[in-house]
Amino acid sequence: MEKIWIYLDDVRTPVASNLDKIWTIVRNYDEFISKVSEIGLDNIEVISLDHDLGDSAMAEFYANVSPNYTLDYDNIKEKTGLDCAKWLVNQSIETKILLPQVYTHSANPIGSANIMGYINNYLMRSKKPQSCVRVQINHTVS
Repeated sequence: MEKIWIYLDDVRTPVASNLDKIWTIVRNYDEFISKVSEIGLDNIEVISLDHDLGDSAMAEFYANVSPNYTLDYDNIKEKTGLDCAKWLVNQSIETKILLPQVYTHSANPIGSANIMGYINNYLMRSKKPQSCVRVQINHTVS
């Protein structure tokens, strides 16, 4: 079975890549957890996470992140891509299955840094290369 690529984003949809990989798209935390649980962590090759997954997250981005370079998670009501990253690490620990390649494609620089820091810290403590980076993936907007 060919391994799956998962793309978490509430509004963007990736376009075909030169890798001929088809992304499985999930739009929020609950869909992400459901899809990863259904597929199984060991059947996933790549995961790309957005950070801001809803209206309150976007409001926080425009009110504080963009103009002031601050991020207050108390202002965000939805689960974020960081919550997904934390869940992934817990799953990896519980199942003893190595994480697939995890990226972030978020426009939110603080949210992206938080995701990268969380995943890379886990990888470092697991004596694995710190490979979570921020990437650009060609996309359309729904």
